[in-house]
Amino acid sequence: MRAQGVAIFDSGVGGLTVFKEIRRALPAERLVYFGDTARLPYGSKSREAVTRFCLEIARFLLKHDIKMLIVACNSASALALSALEDALDIPVLGVIGPAVRAAAVATKSGTIGVIGTEATINSRAYEDALAALNGALKTAVKACPLLVPLVEEGWWAHPVTERVAQAYLRPLKKTGMDTLILGCTHYPLIKAVIQKAAGGRRVRLIDSGEEMAREARAWLKVNAMERRTGKGSQEFFVSDAPDRFKRLARRFLGAGVDRVTLAAVEA
Repeated sequence: MRAQGVAIFDSGVGGLTVFKEIRRALPAERLVYFGDTARLPYGSKSREAVTRFCLEIARFLLKHDIKMLIVACNSASALALSALEDALDIPVLGVIGPAVRAAAVATKSGTIGVIGTEATINSRAYEDALAALNGALKTAVKACPLLVPLVEEGWWAHPVTERVAQAYLRPLKKTGMDTLILGCTHYPLIKAVIQKAAGGRRVRLIDSGEEMAREARAWLKVNAMERRTGKGSQEFFVSDAPDRFKRLARRFLGAGVDRVTLAAVEA
């Protein structure tokens, strides 16, 4: 009998930044990853569409005997987290809370920048979460819709990506921010590009992968559900282009991405 798994899903390859940290924090767990590569990017979709996609993916992943669902997508966390929590009988963790808490601790100036997809930025999820945590914090936000397609293309250090990032970050550099939340799990794949465009090392970049991993491990430990012995495993599913996903996943994760399965989610 195989062990229950921890599932992570995203619109595409970006959620692998969270997957990598989960794998490091929970090496004995069976991990199941789903990338909705047929319908990305989520950032330009409506709340209704993103919620429908997420519920379909959740139903698919539940068939793989999971004990926790991690929403490694900021757009999905902003628009569909409550619907997933209501629909599922297992814990559902989103990426916004961990990033907000880390940014609030990191900032010295009290001004925090946030970049993300149009859906995430328009939802005001980060602004509302930061205000609820500390009303004195100031936020400066910017939607960056072209970055996800560039990451999915594998242009992680391409001159075009550098120019696009510079154009997006230029207005935020004038706000006095000293901390920048990468409000999309694709963005850590181009962290060096964003760091340079944001003004260099004077700006602290926050991505939620490491914080999410700590939160997931803590929840499993407190509820006596953490698998602490044995060898972990990993399974990858996508809704389109498995060979392309495998190439990018191997580039980021290294060895171990031996098989990526094409899977259809049902409405």
